[in-house]
Amino acid sequence: MPDFYKLARKILFRLDPETAHHLTLSGMNVTRRLGLLPHLTGLGPAPNPVGSGIEVMGLRFPNRVGLAAGLDKAGTAVDAFGALGFGHVEVGTVTPRPQPGNPKPRLFRLVEHEAVINRMGFNNPGVDRLLENLGRSRRRFRGVLGINIGKNFDTPNERALEDYVACFRAVYGAADYIAANLSSPNTKGLRDLQNVETCRELVATLQRERRDLALSHDGRQAPILIKIAPDLEADQIRDLAAVFSETKIDGVIATNTTIDRAAVAGHRFAPEAGGLSGTPVRRRATEVIRVLREALDPAIPIIGVGGISSADDAREKLDAGAALVQIYTGLIYRGPALVRKLAAMK
Repeated sequence: MPDFYKLARKILFRLDPETAHHLTLSGMNVTRRLGLLPHLTGLGPAPNPVGSGIEVMGLRFPNRVGLAAGLDKAGTAVDAFGALGFGHVEVGTVTPRPQPGNPKPRLFRLVEHEAVINRMGFNNPGVDRLLENLGRSRRRFRGVLGINIGKNFDTPNERALEDYVACFRAVYGAADYIAANLSSPNTKGLRDLQNVETCRELVATLQRERRDLALSHDGRQAPILIKIAPDLEADQIRDLAAVFSETKIDGVIATNTTIDRAAVAGHRFAPEAGGLSGTPVRRRATEVIRVLREALDPAIPIIGVGGISSADDAREKLDAGAALVQIYTGLIYRGPALVRKLAAMK
């Protein structure tokens, strides 16, 4: 089977990154509906490859690899990503109300570094439309669905909790797990919520909401996760770990994109504002996982994200203490073959 993605990438990389992104999602959905997507990627007819399977947070994951939030913000391509072999797909970040995000251009490829800088700004259709989309796009996916929630850009931080609660209530019936994004650098002031007091209040509030919602969802307790930044100092990570352990949160996603540019200094896009993802963030993300794992209650799992472009990169995250991994930028540069390699990991 020829690697169709190598040809597709040459074409896509000639386009503006955001145009290429939307074209890719549309193309995946069309070829999936025609039954061609698994064959074009060499996967065969199964919706996703059979992995060894692993239980995390009380959920059964077909394999250890998932799609990180941000690629399918609107929840339009869940089945298509399942056809690539992902064991879990995390859609969003979604906000209560639709919002366009930051002005364009807002997405930049740093090809020499296998990296991306984005300042998208939670562009999404709003939680109601996301749920409508999921009703159409999640019909054959056999894996785990996560929904990543955030606040609208114009909601002041002192009222941010209201946005998280609104999204949490709305998506509860559709999500296998729910992740609260406090760590994107692209919504002004959002990372200020990554403090001990706010995290404690947010987790406790969502847990109370879950107890109420479970009464109308056959007692189902959807896991709650927090996604943190790679730019936290070690002491900050330990302080947050103490809160997560105290509140018995269900999981932590480490990490989001970085604002640090040391690894790409001198590149023409390095001065662009936004979050850097891909190979340059690999080591820092792994170090955050390692510090977090040492300080965190051993019963609380970590999902490792950041700079995974090979099975060795993923194994590095697992060895540092992650139970699962997610990819985004690695998929852009390496294609579906990377998903297959990671899905085969024990």
